[in-house]
Amino acid sequence: MIYVDADACPVKAEILKVAERHNFPVTFVANSGLRPSRDPMVTNVIVSSGFDAADDWIAERCGPSDIVITADVPLAGRCVASGALVTGPTGRVFDDTNIGMATAMRDLGAHLRETGESKGYNAAFSPRDRSQFLETMEKLCRRSKAVTS
Repeated sequence: MIYVDADACPVKAEILKVAERHNFPVTFVANSGLRPSRDPMVTNVIVSSGFDAADDWIAERCGPSDIVITADVPLAGRCVASGALVTGPTGRVFDDTNIGMATAMRDLGAHLRETGESKGYNAAFSPRDRSQFLETMEKLCRRSKAVTS
């Protein structure tokens, strides 16, 4: 199963492309409307607009061999803890070896923005990010299949 933190996810089409090739069902989870899909392997879940509602929905359901796509570091941490394979939309993999540092860097960045030390601009999503994401998704799908077989 692939779970997608779908609000503002820039790689939905890429996820579907790789998921179809590997015959993985995909669940897009968001706080607002999603484009309906006729594909029986795709499910759209709209959660309440409550704080972290989509994150909670995904974290409560994902487990070992599931793949989660999110740019949200706290959600990534929760999913890694449950044994899921986690990547961001740029292809950055979150796992036991780096989630602590990713969380610390996120917290530091938030602190610097709060104190005015940093404006907190993020780099624009690039074609290289999209390519790296596709490569990472391919690897995670293979890894997920190896875990379940």
